[in-house]
Amino acid sequence: MTTSIGKLSKSFFLKVLVGIIILPFVFWGMGDVFRGGNQNVIATIDSEKISTQDFMNYVNRLNLNDDQIKNLAKTDLIEQILSDFIGKKVMSLEIEKLGIVVSDNALRDLIKNDKLFFKNKKFSRTEYEKFLITSGLTAPQFESNIVEQEKRRQFLSSLAGGIVIPEILAEKEFRKENQTKIIQYIDLDKYHSKNKPTQKSIKELYERNKSVFLIELKSIRYAEIKPELISGSKDYNENFFKQLDVIENNILDGQSFEETTKVNNLKTVEFNKINAKKENVTKDKIENLPDNLFKKIYNLKSPQSPEVINLNNKYYLAEIKDVEKKNRSMNDPEVLEALTAQLSFKEKIENNTSIAKDISLGAFDGDNYKKFADDNGLVVKDYKISNLKQNDVFEENLVKRIFLTKDGDINLLTNNTLTKSFLIYTKKTEYKKLDKNGNEFEQYEAKARLNLINKIYQLYDESANQKYKVEINQRTIDRVKNSF
Repeated sequence: MTTSIGKLSKSFFLKVLVGIIILPFVFWGMGDVFRGGNQNVIATIDSEKISTQDFMNYVNRLNLNDDQIKNLAKTDLIEQILSDFIGKKVMSLEIEKLGIVVSDNALRDLIKNDKLFFKNKKFSRTEYEKFLITSGLTAPQFESNIVEQEKRRQFLSSLAGGIVIPEILAEKEFRKENQTKIIQYIDLDKYHSKNKPTQKSIKELYERNKSVFLIELKSIRYAEIKPELISGSKDYNENFFKQLDVIENNILDGQSFEETTKVNNLKTVEFNKINAKKENVTKDKIENLPDNLFKKIYNLKSPQSPEVINLNNKYYLAEIKDVEKKNRSMNDPEVLEALTAQLSFKEKIENNTSIAKDISLGAFDGDNYKKFADDNGLVVKDYKISNLKQNDVFEENLVKRIFLTKDGDINLLTNNTLTKSFLIYTKKTEYKKLDKNGNEFEQYEAKARLNLINKIYQLYDESANQKYKVEINQRTIDRVKNSF
């Protein structure tokens, strides 16, 4: 079953265009995230097939950390990586059509002029070879990567190189950040908090999401593997580690926790029904269990599968004896807080949607702005903003958005977490003057150039999305994700 790349990423090509860091080289380690893999097709670009193995080889080079690998099945990281991989493939096709090449002489100059390989202000072959050894790369691998990066740099330069920025665009960027705004505002916090969630709505939400509010109670046990118990000496010597290997091998062969402790005269310590906070069923904290040891044992993956763990140069046989999952009560303070917060958030969205609709219909024009405040027990305040860092009332991202408003406009502004909402009436704007001969002009000219280049990339991205038919094999993606 194949699906459109549009479902994977609305703009795969743009991510590559904007995301590339244009440097002489970009290099990577050669990790081993995947081993082997089927040669089936994970995606197609027009008629070109991308095998699962090719994609796995790409992922190998990313050197994902342990947490990323562990959570691949639970997140969309694989889809994001595939989107990036396809974007680079599309770019390679465009580079090939444009006939962009990097000659051997150009490659040699790139390497010889990189200061990473300089010694006494000159290129050093020894430094270059030392770099390859420490990076775990062969010369062909590294040089191939340089060629690809240089092709991409030339490709991006062909799209946006040589742009001359009109002064008016630099001045426009300057005005976005350098102005004085005289406004009136209404803080909507009181308006949003006037309707508290009812007990009925809380209960209904809890019943619909009961399976989410679970508590996991684990019964755990462990035994310290002391040298005197298994080797007859108090020292962690060679004989101890030989006996430790025997214990580990026996466990792998299926020996149970009970058998292992009995054979080796280990003393078992056991705790029943503990949650992730190291609390028992009566919410009492377990005191005689070190936090670091508890975390190691509690995070073991499989119940009734003993493991030997090393902690601060001490060794333990540990096991999760069993796991019990229980529904948390609706009256649990944490559950109640989560339910109330979700209902309040929903209420805020509905209120703000209604206000935004009224604004679009002109319901806040004239005296209606003040009437809305009076009807809801709110206060209209006058305020003057002189710079982006004036954050005593509004966060910086809200100040930026206020600076984009027009005189006479009424706008609803909220922060990213929806914890703050304001009705803003912009009364007057005064713009500061840009010195065209000063350093500021170069700064805002650079911002204007970057914005223009991004727009060019976006247009090219839209063109590439229409030009290439890209399909992905969702079953193969799911199989890759679930292999962890």
